[in-house]
Amino acid sequence: MCVDTYTKRDRCTSAEYSLKNCRQIYHFYIQEHQNLGTSVTTMADGPNRGEDPKSSTRMRMDTDPNTAISEFLTMCDGYQLFQLTKFYRDRLEQAIEEGVDGISSLLTYEKNFSGQEHRKVVDLVEKGNRADSSKLLLNLVMEKGSQARRVMWESFVKMHHAVPKLDKILKEMQELGPDPFVYMNIRRGSSEIPSHLKDVQQKHNETLQVQTETLRVNTILIKEKVKIFQLVTLYTELTVISTVRDRTLVEHELLARGRNHEEWREKHLRRELEKIRTDQLFQSSFSRRKSKSGSSAAVSGVAGIGKTTMVQKIVYDWATGKIYPHFQFVFSFKFRDLNAINCRINLMNLILDLYPYFGNILGELWKNPEGLLFIFDGLDEFKDSIDFAHNRRNTEPQYMCTDPEDWCEVSDIVYSLIQHKLLPGCSVLVTSRPTALHLLEKAEISVWAEILGFVGEERKEYFNKFFEDQVVAAAVFKHVEENEILHTMCYNPSYCWILGLSLGPFFTQRDRKLQRVPKTITQLYSYYIYNILKNHGREIESPRDVLLKIGEMAFTGVSEKKIVFGNGDLIKYNLQPSQFLSGFMMELLERDESAQSVVYTFPHLTIQEFVAALAQFLIPDPGDIRKLLSEAHRKEDGRFEIFLRFVVGLSSSQSARPLEEFLGQFLHQTICGVIDWVKEKVEGETGNTESETGKKNLLNTFHYLFESQNQTLARVTVGSVEALTFSGLRLTPIDCAVLSHVIGLCDTIKHLDLHHCSIRCEGLRRLGPALHKCQVLRLGRNELGDSGVKLVSAALGNPDCKIQELGLWDNDLTDSCTDYLSTALSTNRSLTELNLGKNKLGDSGVKLLSAALRNPDCKIQKLHLDDVGLTDSCTEDLVSALSTNRSLTILDLGLNSFTDRSVPALRSLILTRRNLKRIWLRGNRFSSNGKRHLESLRESRPGLSVGV
Repeated sequence: MCVDTYTKRDRCTSAEYSLKNCRQIYHFYIQEHQNLGTSVTTMADGPNRGEDPKSSTRMRMDTDPNTAISEFLTMCDGYQLFQLTKFYRDRLEQAIEEGVDGISSLLTYEKNFSGQEHRKVVDLVEKGNRADSSKLLLNLVMEKGSQARRVMWESFVKMHHAVPKLDKILKEMQELGPDPFVYMNIRRGSSEIPSHLKDVQQKHNETLQVQTETLRVNTILIKEKVKIFQLVTLYTELTVISTVRDRTLVEHELLARGRNHEEWREKHLRRELEKIRTDQLFQSSFSRRKSKSGSSAAVSGVAGIGKTTMVQKIVYDWATGKIYPHFQFVFSFKFRDLNAINCRINLMNLILDLYPYFGNILGELWKNPEGLLFIFDGLDEFKDSIDFAHNRRNTEPQYMCTDPEDWCEVSDIVYSLIQHKLLPGCSVLVTSRPTALHLLEKAEISVWAEILGFVGEERKEYFNKFFEDQVVAAAVFKHVEENEILHTMCYNPSYCWILGLSLGPFFTQRDRKLQRVPKTITQLYSYYIYNILKNHGREIESPRDVLLKIGEMAFTGVSEKKIVFGNGDLIKYNLQPSQFLSGFMMELLERDESAQSVVYTFPHLTIQEFVAALAQFLIPDPGDIRKLLSEAHRKEDGRFEIFLRFVVGLSSSQSARPLEEFLGQFLHQTICGVIDWVKEKVEGETGNTESETGKKNLLNTFHYLFESQNQTLARVTVGSVEALTFSGLRLTPIDCAVLSHVIGLCDTIKHLDLHHCSIRCEGLRRLGPALHKCQVLRLGRNELGDSGVKLVSAALGNPDCKIQELGLWDNDLTDSCTDYLSTALSTNRSLTELNLGKNKLGDSGVKLLSAALRNPDCKIQKLHLDDVGLTDSCTEDLVSALSTNRSLTILDLGLNSFTDRSVPALRSLILTRRNLKRIWLRGNRFSSNGKRHLESLRESRPGLSVGV
């Protein structure tokens, strides 16, 4: 049984395999003992066997290939196992969720759990509460004796290959060396602070609490320029993982992460990636450090994902005593503020500039660096680069700062703190966008973490907190949820904020028509700017002129990858800083004032890109807009991708109309130039899909068409397109939604090839409304599953269905899908070729399919049933069905399990079906004699091709 469980690994889902592996452990223990007939519950209540636990452990471990970790566990005494379990407790809760029932069964068999305790664990599993089940199991184990913990850890060794999170924990334990308890026993409690520092600590706590207890949010829904919320009221927890998936992403990520966010979460989050709470960044099992030199943590996250707000929450929670009691003092800095320091400085003055009340007592703090946490927020905004790989920064000469009172460059201070050369023993937290994270690759980072943003119900929770009126909150969220592209954005709190501000009025003002609610990203951002203009546009003499100047500055920023602007930048574009008394300006550019300088940023990079795009329609003499767009399109680093989508989107009257109310008419010459450019791009790329690059370019132009919502333009450019090929190119659900929109505008699609595009059921659902228009539809190797075939069957059942050739090869289909398919085929009159090869239909599936084939109105001429798990049991049904079918000419039954028992029926089929031209039977289990009998039929049927 153990061997069989492993050999079936590739045919199980990850969750199924994890559970099977747990059962393997269970059966391993049962086979090890002789009393196989006793039930788990009975044995749990019976007497102990009285064997030596250490002897039993050694016997079991000798059979285990994981010798090192097994020997380590054998040497652990009861107290050490208790500490080990306690240390990894939070991570183990996540790791064992998928196999918790199997582990509970094993503990019950070993008489560590009672039958009643086991049933409580299993009941939670059956209710779908695996997280609660794993917590309960660990609670029970921690209450038991050392033998329960030993059995549990031995089970982890047995199952870790099938459970990536467990595998990661055990590998880390091995890396820590023969005595990880030295590492585990690092002082974790709160250190006593000298009495003469308690007053300044209290003052510091109170100061930080006041600074962080409120969240300032710009609002465009009401006349208030800024609305202030209590942080704990509005803050929604973000999902953070204890790893960094990709450190080379481009600057903007409007869709780059969101495009596959939900799909990725379902596939990896539960199985592979460990969640980490902010209070676990230091002195937890996630933070691996073997000495007391200090601990550094790096938290990555894309623009607007909530890094700065998370830092604010960390500081607030520390100041109110909720987290990090072992830190006596926390000092938080923003890199954008540090940019204003243009002279040498020391750490002491850096702190005193922000917290002058420390006076001359900082020297006392240096004596206990273990009690200090330094936070540096926004490494990607730092003007200087720090080279950890070569132990130098970007200025010469190289300098290592080892004394907090040494005068040096800011970059030296940051470098030396992170590398534990300055105040060794202190802890450092750095946040950054992925684009700058590579700077830290060679740094001494103990914990790498990434903010995924909102996952699952966290999105809904955000909108519930955003709107006081829960009816409005529900209406907005429902609209977002039903719109694939808008919903995709909601993993990012910044996008949720923009959506809330922009969509709110459509559900709170009676004069708004719901049919005009934004559908595209361009429309959404147009209403965002519209609301700013409506509330604040009359505060300045000429909103159009000011917006043009801001847009020109924004475009330069996009071109140069610049997101932070100073007073000099504003003056360069004839924007006076005094204009920021206007709410209009405050909404477009956020003013961030520090003691050293004033800097300005757009609320989000995508707003900067939108304003840059908008400026192109306000320029009085635009020149050759097509040339500008072509030059931007040629940039391969993606900096102009979203800018171009916005430009094309703004050429549509639907997007322009609300803005023109305040900005005047968009330049007709520019609109025509943009439309001509899009037309040229689409026409030039529709026939150029032989290469992967060509397919990507065509898909991107379809995104342009979607943003434009210009049906006339779309029909002119793609209306006559007859073939679309994206085979081999990964298509996300958003891509499928865009593709469906384009296909819907085509007159006829003779050929749609989406073979091996990883669209899965979610992508197919987006394509659903357009599938029936395609004559040749190739969907092979897309992991559609039975639910996907249900969607395809709906297209086949459409009265206007044009599908003639349907390819569903290698899609993880089972017999469950053939019922939907059979029903659809009973009414469909267009399908002539059906490829169901390399699926798991089995005899039962083909029997259901035979009912449709038996219908005299069935038009199928070519049927591919190769490698679908057929045996002799289905031959009679299949032959009977085909004997009444008059359309079939080609039949592929290769790579199944037919034997000589099926030869008579197959001979009868071939001889009676005079219109059958080809039949493939290769790869079955016919004997040599059986093959000869089938091959001999060629002589009696001239023109018949029989492949055996």
